[in-house]
Amino acid sequence: MGHVLAIGLLLCALVLLFDPSISHPLCIDSRAPSTLSTPLKFCSYNGTACCNSTEDSQIQKQFQSMNISSSACASLLKPVLCARCDPFSAELFTVDSVPRPVPILCNSTVSSANSSQSLIQVTNDFCSSLWDTCQNVSISNSPFAPSLQGQAGIPVTSNVSELTQLWQSKADFCNAFGGVSSDDSVCFDGEPVKLNDTGTPIPPHGLCLEKIGNGSYLNMVAHPDGSNRAFFSSQEGKVWLATIPEEGSGEAMGLDESNPFVDLTDQVHFDTAFGMMGMAFHPNFTHNGRFFASFNCDKEKWPGCTGRCSCNSDVNCDPSKIGPDNGAQPCQYQTVIAEYTANGTASQPSLATSAKPSEVRRIFTMGLPFTGHHAGQILFGPEDGYLYFMMGDGGGDGDPYNFSQNKKSLLGKIMRLDVDNVLSASEIDKLALWGNYSVPKDNPISEDPALRPEIWALGLRNPWRCSFDSENPSYFICADVGQDLYEEVDVITKGGNYGWNFYEGPYPFTPPNSSSRNASTKPTDPIFPIMGYNHSEVNKKEGSASITGGYIYRSTTDPCMYGRYVYGDLYAGAIWAGSEDPENSGNFSTSKIPFSCGRNSPIPCASVPGSSLPALGYIFSFGEDNRKDIFVLSSSGVYRVVRPSRCNYTCSKENVTSVATPSPSASPNDAWWLSNPSKSTVLLISSLVLLLLLSFA
Repeated sequence: MGHVLAIGLLLCALVLLFDPSISHPLCIDSRAPSTLSTPLKFCSYNGTACCNSTEDSQIQKQFQSMNISSSACASLLKPVLCARCDPFSAELFTVDSVPRPVPILCNSTVSSANSSQSLIQVTNDFCSSLWDTCQNVSISNSPFAPSLQGQAGIPVTSNVSELTQLWQSKADFCNAFGGVSSDDSVCFDGEPVKLNDTGTPIPPHGLCLEKIGNGSYLNMVAHPDGSNRAFFSSQEGKVWLATIPEEGSGEAMGLDESNPFVDLTDQVHFDTAFGMMGMAFHPNFTHNGRFFASFNCDKEKWPGCTGRCSCNSDVNCDPSKIGPDNGAQPCQYQTVIAEYTANGTASQPSLATSAKPSEVRRIFTMGLPFTGHHAGQILFGPEDGYLYFMMGDGGGDGDPYNFSQNKKSLLGKIMRLDVDNVLSASEIDKLALWGNYSVPKDNPISEDPALRPEIWALGLRNPWRCSFDSENPSYFICADVGQDLYEEVDVITKGGNYGWNFYEGPYPFTPPNSSSRNASTKPTDPIFPIMGYNHSEVNKKEGSASITGGYIYRSTTDPCMYGRYVYGDLYAGAIWAGSEDPENSGNFSTSKIPFSCGRNSPIPCASVPGSSLPALGYIFSFGEDNRKDIFVLSSSGVYRVVRPSRCNYTCSKENVTSVATPSPSASPNDAWWLSNPSKSTVLLISSLVLLLLLSFA
């Protein structure tokens, strides 16, 4: 029986290891750290921090009110209080989603099953040092009271106390407040959190592609059932359901152009800058059949194209003044999110091969001031289940109406909508919502009442393709198209302001008509890009660069690409790979990466004239399937990233003699195992343990 118990304990440890919480820069209020123009006066943080000067002063007052009777103890407690300003404060002050009054104090006596590989190990036992120095020092309103920590200790009747009056021993104290740095956690050792710097990662030798489709698509979404199927949509407004073949099988993807999953072309206005811009399938699609399309419409051609104009008195904009320059009537073109269903077309939604083209519900409609910069991508958050909606600044040179920084405008924003809890018509009118949705209670308006309730982030020009990291969903990464100089990649956080039109990437920006810009809207804490490139880097004439966002590569197909953010440029046909080093530090470097077409590509790759490079044409978008393989969606077809050896690229991590892992099957019953290999391994081990237990019974 003892052996069975040991196996059971091992199983528990494995379960814990398969579900790590990854450390990365994030503040207690879920916002990204801000860039400081000058160091904090009291807490002395420089560069980036989670405090501004006002919060720094508040911490100073708290410290002074504690009346610490020992200077040695005070020198240790000051950085403990100031740790709230640390870029890693969310991790330092939160354990199992429970906030703490003080950070996790580094304590070498606390054991850890997975010692750190990338984070600095405990270099000193800060918890013990604090106890030894402060145990008999009087402190007013001590943050170390057991009640604040939610643990039992010595009852205290006075607001002035010593540690020995609060805790029985150093061991009890450090058990309550101590911890160590590991792969998935950080602790505070009296200094700002630091990560091991292993140097700039060496970029892979190249990216190997195979062509599996000839069509030109704007969106790709993996089937929610976890199978080897995916949805592709065109800018014209058609959606197809395709089967993704095994990598290296020599087969093209199965897609019948003559038989779309749904055809919305009667509703979609298609032109150079208009069309069906996004699609998203409800997280519970396999049961409820709900899916959503984001597209543009023309109110002169389709009666269903109705909605308020985004240029209105609420945002100090007169629509009658934008018509002539726009070449169209004011807000003639609208951006729409509509809900559709696959129910009734098959015995269950997961088996549906077609859907109804009629709207179930209009989620959102808004008139556009100009004919560009309206983004339009939609996707569901993998952890919260809310719908994220990307919207550009509406167009015009330099955002002439300052929409992007206007907190009452939805242009130049990323929105976060609840499409599961619809309000009544009267509630929608009262809140002046733009459609049939509700607002999540923890949206940034809960902290900044000046914001429209839908807004999740602001200060963007034209976010073109965003994605959540499948391994670390708190990394929500968007590419934002620049104007004259710089194309940027941003990590999007709650309430984050990304600077446009006061900044273009990391550079100050002055619009052509700067006199119309409201200086009072200049962001005090803009969040600058984690990576990007200047227009000069793509060797194109001014104005011809346009970034296309991608994904953090999480497939095992090319192990040398694992963990790198892959993105491209629409016009240049170039691809970049960005790396974070140290891992989860927020410090990124990026480089343009060579690419070529793999041997035995199912569809031969046309070459750039005078070169062996594949002629990708325009890179419209990227996609990711249920195996986490990455796809390039271009004007010349669909390409998949494959094993580097197929292009004679060297990758020391690739086992060239190994057999490729089978793709997910089309069976929904098998999909969970295939799309969650680590969890399925745990489940398999659980079954073995259960069999052992039964054999001993």
